[in-house]
Order: sequence, then C-alpha cells, then structure tokens
Amino acid sequence: MQFGFTLKPEHSIADTIELAKAGESLGFDYLWLFDSHVLWREPYALLTLIAEHTERLRLGTCVTNPGTREPSVTASALATLDEISGGRMDLGIGRGDSARRVLGKPPITLANTEEAIGVIRDLVEGRAVTYEGTELQLTWTGRWQLPVWVAGYGPMALAMTGRVADGVILQLADPDLIRWFAGQVREAAVAAGRDAASVKVQAAAPLHIGPRDVGRERTRWFPALVSNHVVDLVNKYPREQLPESLTGYVADRSGYDYHHHAEVGSSNAGFVGDEVTDRFCVLGEVDEVLDKLRELGDAGVDQFNVYLMNGDERGQLERIGREIIPAFPATSG
Repeated sequence: MQFGFTLKPEHSIADTIELAKAGESLGFDYLWLFDSHVLWREPYALLTLIAEHTERLRLGTCVTNPGTREPSVTASALATLDEISGGRMDLGIGRGDSARRVLGKPPITLANTEEAIGVIRDLVEGRAVTYEGTELQLTWTGRWQLPVWVAGYGPMALAMTGRVADGVILQLADPDLIRWFAGQVREAAVAAGRDAASVKVQAAAPLHIGPRDVGRERTRWFPALVSNHVVDLVNKYPREQLPESLTGYVADRSGYDYHHHAEVGSSNAGFVGDEVTDRFCVLGEVDEVLDKLRELGDAGVDQFNVYLMNGDERGQLERIGREIIPAFPATSG
C-alpha cells in the first residue's frame, strides 16, 4: 500500500511548504490539495511552490472539476507543472462539490466530466484534440504521462471511472464499502476491454492516531462532508441500488454550510454519530490503525490518502510517517 496526504489550502504558504517537505522525508508517496478556490488558497500556485521544494512526492488535486477549471486551462497548468516537477503530476477530478456550490452552481454532469478527462489527458500528453469544435494541441508538452484519478460513488460515476481512469478516489475508509465500490469499478474496466487491475483504488479519509474519543471529535466533520455526495446519490438512484451502510446515516441531516467545509468542530457534523465516524475514518492507537489499514488493503486499497485536517497536522503527519508507513512494504506507483 502507498500513502498520500491531502491538505486543505488554509495554512500559511510557509507552513504548506514545510508540511510538504516533512511528508516527503517521512515516506509519503503523494501529496494532494483540495481545489475550492473561493474557500481556500489557489492550489495550482501552491503546487508550483511544493514542486520546487520537493523531489519525489507525486502531486495533484483532490479534486478539481471541469466547471470552475476549463479543461484546456487545467491541461496547460498540469503540463507546466510536469516541467517544473520532472513529471510528478497526477490529476484528481470529479464533478465539483464545494467549489461549485459556493458559487451557487450545481456539479458538472458526468458526460462533461468524462469529456474533460479525455481532453486534459490528451493535451498534457501532447496529442491534438477537438474540443467544442476547435482543434487544440499543446505543442510544447508530451514528455510525461498524466495519471487520472476520478472521485465518485454512484453507479454511473464508477462505470465511467472503470472505462477511462487510472484510479478511483473513494472518500471513506469502510472496508466493506470499499470492496463493493472497487468491485464495480473493476467490472466496468473489464467490460471496457481493460485489465481490472489497471484501475488503482484510493481510500481518502482522515486517519488520527491517539485516543478514539479525541480522534472522533477531530474527524467527525468527514462523514458530514461525504453526506453531500450521498444526498446527491439518494436523489438520483433508487435506494436499493446503494448500500444501506452508505445511505442510512443521512436521514437526520438537515443542511450543510460550505463555509465550514472540512472543519474540525463544524456544526455540519451535528447529525454524525460515533459508529459512522469509526467506519468512515481510521481512528485509535497504533495497533488499531494498523489493523484497519490492513483490512483496507485486503479490500483492494492501493493508496491510503490521509485527509490531514485535524488541528494537529504536523504532529499526526510525523506519527503516521514514523509509526504506520514503515509497517507496509513499499510498492511502485
């Protein structure tokens, strides 16, 4: 299993760079940034600085969307960052949640998202594309490949991921749900004539080492964040098409304030109980954390991406690097 970590771009520029350098020295494989340009700092400017201060970490967005970021602009940014970083960029992309909703706009359609993935990948890798009736090509790029990770839970999103992506981002750490979602992605990959193992599985969720009650209070915001996507699914699909262990907990959800998105102590999490927090996150002392990560590995997880928003980012990053990552054999990307 590989390890990544995601930062919410709320830290000072200096602190962001220091966290990136620390993560690299501690053995993490990936660093991801949230992309919600109104709520937090601009991720592409930060990725540029991080690329200049690191040598090995793969870098990307977790996640961007093709609505607030026009695909040819995203492609140009990623191609330039590949030059700066020596080809270390990944694209994490979805339909858009907070970045779109704070603008008063809905997420982008899956069809538009799939089209954008093809456009961005082709442009970054130097191929000509026809987009909105015009032929485009970044003639100055094409040296590196662009791995694409798609975030989503719904049947249509998982099917699309299996067709076109290199990886799926599943925002939860419930082994049974991971196994269910990963199975759908891999079935879709096979149906598209691809190797089922060609689509990597990323579990993206908080991990907190320490007393479970402390960890719960520092991560309870996460199931509330996930509930935004679950509500969208419930409104779109019959409940029998979705696991009850995913949809059941949103029954008492009353609303969501995006200005307190991914925030420790947020009132958004008032409806989230301990059982759901325990299932969706990785909590407890070191042995408990290791046991759950091994369960996730058995369920098919290739990368665990730590959502590092807990009020003690540096301390937890160091503990994970020193006490968790060495217990897992290094794997290639």
